[in-house]
Amino acid sequence: MIRKHTMLTLALSVFLALPVLAQANGLPVFTELAAKAGKSVAFISTEKTSQAQTGGQQFRQQIPDGHPFKDFFERFDQFFGQQPGQTRKQVGQGSGFVITSDGLIVTNNHVIDGADKVTVRFQDNKKIYVATVIGSDRETDLAVIKINTKKELPVLRFGNSDAIQVGEWVLAIGNPYGLDNTVTAGIISAKHRIIGAGPFDNFLQTDASINPGNSGGPLLNMQGEVIGINTAINAAAENIGFAIPSTQAKKIITQLQQGKTVKRGWLGVTIQHVSDNEAKALGLPEPTGALIASVGKGQPADLAGVKQGDVVLKVNGQKVSDNNELLKKIAGLAPGDKARLALWRNGKHVTKTVTLGQRGEQTMTSMAPKTSETTKVLGISLKPVDSQIAKALGLEKTQGLLVINIDQDSVASEEDIRQGDVILQANQESVNTMAELETILKRDKERGAIMLLIKRQGQSLFVALPLTKN
Repeated sequence: MIRKHTMLTLALSVFLALPVLAQANGLPVFTELAAKAGKSVAFISTEKTSQAQTGGQQFRQQIPDGHPFKDFFERFDQFFGQQPGQTRKQVGQGSGFVITSDGLIVTNNHVIDGADKVTVRFQDNKKIYVATVIGSDRETDLAVIKINTKKELPVLRFGNSDAIQVGEWVLAIGNPYGLDNTVTAGIISAKHRIIGAGPFDNFLQTDASINPGNSGGPLLNMQGEVIGINTAINAAAENIGFAIPSTQAKKIITQLQQGKTVKRGWLGVTIQHVSDNEAKALGLPEPTGALIASVGKGQPADLAGVKQGDVVLKVNGQKVSDNNELLKKIAGLAPGDKARLALWRNGKHVTKTVTLGQRGEQTMTSMAPKTSETTKVLGISLKPVDSQIAKALGLEKTQGLLVINIDQDSVASEEDIRQGDVILQANQESVNTMAELETILKRDKERGAIMLLIKRQGQSLFVALPLTKN
């Protein structure tokens, strides 16, 4: 009994000492920050009207044309399903924060994109405001909305996200899963994260809990300044969230709140990372800069004499470490601005000055791969493997034809050809172009089958396809 009593006493002593240890370690208290900043956080609701898909339509999408049940389900829809033309309301939720006392609010573009109605309320829940979208930018996922109010609203100020360090405490406030005025705390886990969300990825990573509904809300430093705008999460992980850095967002938000369209510079090139091997092959002392993979004919870079195979090392005297940095530097300039590019070409330094065009959907479309690069053979949509595809798939060489898609009723589908497979050989001959594959198919048609060597997830296997379907 004495031993049990002693152990219990020790356990209680440790438990009671925990708050004292917390104070001794200097852990922060967020009560004052949460109370003050919370008054400026907006809880956003959206409504969007969309065409409802009928029950029959849902069934029919899974039934191939010509199937005897196709007509049956069309009649089923007429009698039992939702009527054609019926609409439904979609509701969404998000967060934002006030940046001017007269009612300008920052949020994410994806929170309000396509909404027919946007409403806002605050911590006190006493009034619901109808908001107007002032401006939005899909490429950075930022938007500014406006509410009309007679009273002055408390605002949040932007801080310097460049100055915040990994390990510093931060606070997130928002509306996760409709639970308004939710406060979570954590630290900055990493900076300059690229997660594939868009062309200008440069996220702050935090372990402060961020969930659906937190989007557009503020990530605050201990001084109550906004150093990030909560935007994305890693759904497969726990406590991995991402925020747009304030220094990147401020310039965009300034343009949006003035009702302006964000205008960005444009070179008219495609670019890629410089690997160790590419640096050696190019004679570069180190793997740095952005390699010009292609130059659009008649585009700004082409007119200035930039060539395929050039490596951009600097823009207007500022070092370019990789392709993402080049993209950001050029996009940070305005159309019509001069960009002085320091290039590495054939082992020598070259300088070219480009008068920038304007980045936009039309100009980006002009640089997109032409549809002719993807060709269909035997019910398989194929594309030649380039260096980027080879690297992404872990191929030792840039070779073969990548399977993009397979017709469901084709022999390729029946023989288990899969999306992502790489065809290396046809009838034991290497194929790197569509022309090579088509030549073999035409030549060996009388055999009645073709033997393909496939690379799938690092493994090699042969698959034989009949050239005429039974």
